[in-house]
Amino acid sequence: MTTPMTTAARVRRALRRGVLGLVLVGALVVGGTAFRVWQLGRIDDRTHADAVVVLGAAQYNGKPTPVLKARLEHAKRLYQDGVAKYIITSGGKRSGDRYTEAEAGVRWLTANGVPADHVIPVGEGSDTLGTMQAVANTVKGRGWHSVVLVSDPWHSLRVRTMASDVGLDAWTSPTHSGPIVQTRETQLRYILRETGALLYYRATRAPADDIGIDLG
Repeated sequence: MTTPMTTAARVRRALRRGVLGLVLVGALVVGGTAFRVWQLGRIDDRTHADAVVVLGAAQYNGKPTPVLKARLEHAKRLYQDGVAKYIITSGGKRSGDRYTEAEAGVRWLTANGVPADHVIPVGEGSDTLGTMQAVANTVKGRGWHSVVLVSDPWHSLRVRTMASDVGLDAWTSPTHSGPIVQTRETQLRYILRETGALLYYRATRAPADDIGIDLG
């Protein structure tokens, strides 16, 4: 004969089921986001656009770090392939720097064969969201609307999301060279960090660069 379940037991069972349900939903959200971060990082969309946008990264006295140089090299190839007639370099500067990340990008591109009148610096923004807002103002100010975003693979989904949120038609063509893609361990670490950063941004609309890849 089955003993009737008490009210307290029913409450405990309902709570356990509720907690388990929340855990499963959370796992699905995190896992699905991580998959999308990985998936978009593998897509190289070279659809013609008004401009190629290079996301900034650290520079030293006007010289790009290997991370930024890899992005600039990729942007140059897109420009040469006719994906866009202009390259926008982006990113501000840290305290004590002589050059912005955008200026360092201009210096490298023009020294490597891209005409100066086809490179547009946007030296504002201390994080990805601020940078994309400044880029959007420049793009819209010229009557443009579409951009190809160049960053590291695992940053692609977050930066495209932010670009869309500030009113740009954006797709991504990530670089697959440079320190961030050298080993599987490094790639996994950045995928996990960018997953957290994107979820944080979607929940708060805050930049989240302290959680994700440090882009300067």
